[in-house]
Amino acid sequence: MMGFDECINEDFSGVISVTQNGKNVYRKAFGYADLPNKVSNKIDTKFATASAGKVFVAIAILQLIEQRRLSFDSCIGDILNFDLKNIDPHITIRQLLNHTSGIPDYFDESVMEDYDELWIDYPNYKIRTSSDIIPLFIHKPMMYPTGDRFQYNNTGFVVLGLIVEAITGSSFDVYLNEHVFIPCGMLNTGYYELDRLPAQCANGYVYDDSRQEFYTNIYSVDVKGTGAGGAFTTVIDVEKFWASLMKGQLISKEMLKEMLTPQVKEECYGYGIWLDKKEEGMFDYHFEGCDPGISFYSSYDKQQDLLITLVSNFGCNVWKVFRDIKGLIKR
Repeated sequence: MMGFDECINEDFSGVISVTQNGKNVYRKAFGYADLPNKVSNKIDTKFATASAGKVFVAIAILQLIEQRRLSFDSCIGDILNFDLKNIDPHITIRQLLNHTSGIPDYFDESVMEDYDELWIDYPNYKIRTSSDIIPLFIHKPMMYPTGDRFQYNNTGFVVLGLIVEAITGSSFDVYLNEHVFIPCGMLNTGYYELDRLPAQCANGYVYDDSRQEFYTNIYSVDVKGTGAGGAFTTVIDVEKFWASLMKGQLISKEMLKEMLTPQVKEECYGYGIWLDKKEEGMFDYHFEGCDPGISFYSSYDKQQDLLITLVSNFGCNVWKVFRDIKGLIKR
């Protein structure tokens, strides 16, 4: 186990898995899926992953582009059938994928700190389809002229989910299940409503400093995920996803190369996935998510064939644990 346990705080709650050269070298569950009833997390527990789901939506869009049902230069005004108000109808699919659209963000992470601020005037239990989130951004002005710069944007991927629905006639989560999850063998992955969770799902917990106790995040996040994120999955399913993606089983090798190529000069970001520069022309790849009571990080180092996935239902610092584990492997 290479001393991996030493990298993990005793209060960590979640699952950590490390695989190298196709073999699992460390996989362990910590803490509780149900805190009051002391139900332990297990390796096959399903965890919410917040924004990590953006990579699945990106795959769906790239599939539709390869099928020539869309193009990178398709404009949202030609696809969506609702009034865009002040939103530029000439925003393209490419700009949504690489966060350069300037579309008004319902959760602007550059100015908002707490995701649960969203639900003060608009209850989270209303968010059960992607279109339910439209009122949170539709009356806002553009953030900047489309294509002007990179700025991470949640609305952009909600809109990509809506585009999947407009093109396919299926809800985005049904499409993802049929064209991404099932082909990968990800049978424990899906978009679930918080008040209708299936078996073996971990509750998300947030700590209340004033009362010095944990409470569930059911009033802090969308009751069901959208194109911006919200999938539940297991570490095993995440490993299946990476394997299928890198083998070219979800999109062609040519499209995969484009997805994993920096699309914006000032940021190491491809399409729905972050690129971590190592040396000239070489990158590690990762996708991640963070919401109240949720933290997720999954990174693939192609040169070392090293995959590290960490997920927590207590919002633990998976980024620090990842860095410590990666540093231990490099010794």
